[in-house]
Amino acid sequence: MLVKDVMRYPVLTVDERATLRSAYQVMQDHQIRHLPVTKAGKLVGIVTDRDIRLAVSPLAEGGPRHLEAAVGSIMSQPVLSADPLDPVEEAARLMRRRKIGALPVLEGEELVGIVTGIDLLDALVTLTGVEKPSGRIEVRLPDRPGELGRLTQFLGREGINIHSLLTYPDDPKTVRTVLRVGTPMTHQVAEMLRIEGFNVIWPPQKKG
Repeated sequence: MLVKDVMRYPVLTVDERATLRSAYQVMQDHQIRHLPVTKAGKLVGIVTDRDIRLAVSPLAEGGPRHLEAAVGSIMSQPVLSADPLDPVEEAARLMRRRKIGALPVLEGEELVGIVTGIDLLDALVTLTGVEKPSGRIEVRLPDRPGELGRLTQFLGREGINIHSLLTYPDDPKTVRTVLRVGTPMTHQVAEMLRIEGFNVIWPPQKKG
């Protein structure tokens, strides 16, 4: 999944000369938290609702700004951005590393979209297939060639469709594999996998 698949467009923007009051009103009217800031149509910064609240607060460094102050006086710059063809996980990694809630999306110098933390959560929901009727199975696999293939081949032989599959490192020698499968009968599938020798973490084995 790419950034262009989850970004929001067209993008609401605000000119750097706009007042804090007007920028905040735009955010309230459209229920958004981030506004790219432009100068002569080009992206020059970004401002958030939190930036504005902090700027007008009595606790602001150097004293509170007036609501008629220009957005350009408090905007964050230079702006980190994404490309429409960036993978969503790269955008997520950048946002997590820099602790920011949104990335304007640029195609060349043209602002074509914006991607937020909520958009990335939506992407995660889509990638995991959790919105489709399905069941969840989690298996710990040895981290060596062929193990994932062995798992998917076994499920295929049993006629169990895999809607989504994600893996992540568990320890230096194993990986966890989370599957969404096309059946709610996950306890039966889990028992079949255990009999086949797989280390099933979820669903847990029934007692008795």
